[in-house]
Amino acid sequence: MGRLLENILFENVKLSNDDFTKHYHDTYTIGLTYEGLLKSYNTYQSYTSYEQSIRINNPGEVHCGKSSQWSHVNFYPTVELISNLYEQIFHERKTPFFERHIIDNKELFFKLHIFFNAYFKKEEELVIETLLIDALSSLILSNTIYIKEYKKIFEDKKIVKDTYEFIKDSIDCDFTLDILAKNVNLSKFHFLRLFKKEFGITPHAFIINERLNQANNLIKNGCKISEASLNVGFNDQSHFGRNFKKYFGYSPSYLKK
Repeated sequence: MGRLLENILFENVKLSNDDFTKHYHDTYTIGLTYEGLLKSYNTYQSYTSYEQSIRINNPGEVHCGKSSQWSHVNFYPTVELISNLYEQIFHERKTPFFERHIIDNKELFFKLHIFFNAYFKKEEELVIETLLIDALSSLILSNTIYIKEYKKIFEDKKIVKDTYEFIKDSIDCDFTLDILAKNVNLSKFHFLRLFKKEFGITPHAFIINERLNQANNLIKNGCKISEASLNVGFNDQSHFGRNFKKYFGYSPSYLKK
């Protein structure tokens, strides 16, 4: 696969009936629902992903959901990829955001569908990248609600940003509330209150989420599941597997297929 899609995760899931706990991604999520339903919660609102609808999550948005016979495809384009494409269209480096998390647009659905179809069938790189650019350009042009300066994730949420960077640099460590609060020069009380207010989940859930995101990346890049879980701070394989399925809706072994 070419550099445009290097290290980007794709999912093709059939008939899911899973519950997804609150989590976030440091990428966009763009997916299509083919069958069934996903009832989701995103940024204080409820949404339903129904057949032939498009689902969008922006980077850093906390979301959760419950699926019912849900067959869908997803991929997770990076902020850099989307911002680069926005720059090529409008000649300024910005990051677009999409407020309508469920999009009912048959033309855009079809463009994304043929892109996913080409990717999973492993067609030529030129074909896949052409379809990708066509679909994402249409998404940006038709559904961008607002734009921000191109910055690292959580740049506008200082406590979250500083905690995120601290955790990423020491992902396999045993974090305590004292350590996390001291890192941002706050008392434990104020750290907990401000972190949850700014982000919507507890620091513990945030740490688990980031460990799972990093383990996901390690596994899809060839690392053994047991090694990946240990590298990000999970010493119990069953605990790792349960949390992984709660966040992603499938077991770690799915990434090895």
